[in-house]
Amino acid sequence: MQNGRNYVMLNMFNMLGIRLDPELEDKLESLAKQTGRSKSYYAREAIRQYLEDREDYLKGIAALERREPTITLEELERRLGLTE
Repeated sequence: MQNGRNYVMLNMFNMLGIRLDPELEDKLESLAKQTGRSKSYYAREAIRQYLEDREDYLKGIAALERREPTITLEELERRLGLTE
């Protein structure tokens, strides 16, 4: 049943309604039109990226609170062979 399968696929996602200020809505609408992607696509991607960044930030704060050893960016680049 093709329709039944599509119905199941559509119900795998939860819906979230958000209010955007007009300027942000205009930017989102413009981007969606320029790229042929949906506004929902960009909203999902923005939320996904924010949550990943926030999770990384919180892990970093937790590591600092545990006083784990740290190194500078320059030292990390040197160890990874990224310096010239």
